[in-house]
Amino acid sequence: MGERGEHFVQSLERGLAVIRAFSPEEPELTLSDVARRTGLTRAAARRFLLTLGDLGYVRSDGKRFALTPRVLELGYAYLSSLSLPEIAEPHLERLAAEVRESSSVSVLDGDEIVYVGRVPTSRIMRVSINVGTRFPAYATSMGRVLLAALTEAELDAYLARAELEPLTARTLTDAGALRAELDRIRAQGWALVDQELEEGLRSVAAPVRGREGTVVAAVNVSAHASRASREAVRKTLLPPLLATAARIESDLKDVGTPQARAYH
Repeated sequence: MGERGEHFVQSLERGLAVIRAFSPEEPELTLSDVARRTGLTRAAARRFLLTLGDLGYVRSDGKRFALTPRVLELGYAYLSSLSLPEIAEPHLERLAAEVRESSSVSVLDGDEIVYVGRVPTSRIMRVSINVGTRFPAYATSMGRVLLAALTEAELDAYLARAELEPLTARTLTDAGALRAELDRIRAQGWALVDQELEEGLRSVAAPVRGREGTVVAAVNVSAHASRASREAVRKTLLPPLLATAARIESDLKDVGTPQARAYH
């Protein structure tokens, strides 16, 4: 590395080194791992990790640390060239054209889902949904797929802190009932949410897994209840949705981009 000018901010260099310590192969690291990879002392590594956690770029279960989707903001222009949204987009377009309903892909950021890709076919909600739109995970099909992929400890923590507010008369607001539903979703491999986020909206979602088999995102199809009964959603929307999730997974595994991974 060349000679550094007087402007050089070493603390910034060290903070970026902490972020770069994580990799697709090892997305979760202990404090000792980070210190060893960066050459920092444990005390310094801890300060950087806690600061990044306060800023929303790192999460921790108390023992291990991992990056969050917010890190994408640091280099969106570059990351978008090989990102999950770009990989998923043609598959979303194909799915939307096939079923003639809107399709989306999202990741879990904290207690919310964040839309990172969407192909709308019609306006079916009162609010406009765009890339970056957030919704509470508990009341959405994609959110439940992502919550179902959490570890038991992560799910316990989520249910302990989440405010399960009734967004409609149908919203599931009991923590025990939600846990049971997540167990069912985990077993069957998909989630159907019927008018819990907004009256008149039905959606079905499936998980998208990365190279190591972990859930990195969720893809869904949403339709107005007036033209898609629960049975119709299961029979006509679910099969092409599952096929789409499989195709996205195949592309992610081929490309192997680190930004295709979503952290809970």
